[in-house]
Amino acid sequence: MKKVEDILKLGDPRLYEICSPVTHEELPLVENWVQELHQAMEDVRRRFGFGRGIAAPQLGIMKRLFYLNLDKRYTIINPEIKNPSEEMFELWDDCMSFPNLLVKVKRHQSLTLEYLDENWERQSWDVDGAIAELIQHEFDHLNGVLCTMRAMDDKAFKWR
Repeated sequence: MKKVEDILKLGDPRLYEICSPVTHEELPLVENWVQELHQAMEDVRRRFGFGRGIAAPQLGIMKRLFYLNLDKRYTIINPEIKNPSEEMFELWDDCMSFPNLLVKVKRHQSLTLEYLDENWERQSWDVDGAIAELIQHEFDHLNGVLCTMRAMDDKAFKWR
């Protein structure tokens, strides 16, 4: 059972690595990886009261995979962001790798997410607002980028 303690914390060098794509041969592993991501996120929700998505590298799984639990569950494999809007918005971002810290960042208002689902079928999803922000946050994790690295300025940090 994965818990908050299993999530890599700010400063762990693995959080700054670029993840490798999930291969078709690894598809049988995805279900277990997603279950571990789900368990860890549920523990964060219980303890800290937030959590809509988690990226595989946050559990040390260095693959281009993230999991969202919104109105339904989404397994996002080898995602690509297309058509990010020029329009941006600001928000206080949070992260399971530093659950008590908020970071003020700018994100694209809308984008198209192209990815493979758990059945290895290509999907395209047009999103905006909070979901677009969430996807950008999780996608950044796959490229070794934390929201601390996107802080708007040196005053863009606060405790929850």
